[in-house]
Amino acid sequence: MSEDAQTPENSEEEEMQYPPVMIVGQYIKDLSFEIPNAPSIFETETEDAPTLDISVNVNATKMREDAKVFEVTLDFHIASELVDQKAFILEISYAGVFALNVPEEAEEPVLMIECARMLFPYVRSIISSITSESGFPPVVLAPFDFAGFYQQRLEATEDGSEESVN
Repeated sequence: MSEDAQTPENSEEEEMQYPPVMIVGQYIKDLSFEIPNAPSIFETETEDAPTLDISVNVNATKMREDAKVFEVTLDFHIASELVDQKAFILEISYAGVFALNVPEEAEEPVLMIECARMLFPYVRSIISSITSESGFPPVVLAPFDFAGFYQQRLEATEDGSEESVN
């Protein structure tokens, strides 16, 4: 017998060990970019910086009842104004499919915080690329506190002002 030979019990245990979170795939689910005042918006001369209105939402949906496979979606709505004119409107839903190996009570926080955190750099890059390729300065999103966002949603749910997370 070789040194690295394993007993049947050990190899079965190792096969059952899956990572707590596994990305199955990620993709742009929906994307819209509009410049409602083109081309005149590019002629606007001002020293004022454009304003940005950014809203974020995170959703998680179980894909199959017989497995711990979920779709997590980050939704961003970004509207920019320059001298009281809409410069652009960007809406993106970026999603990932995740397989979880965590206790049931940990599923929601893992999905809404950790899985969202894993997707964020990709959607951030897409937003930056789209805005810069469209003739505007790139929108580079600052790091986002998904744990704080999740906590706010929990508090809002407890207050009855918002539905619970899917």
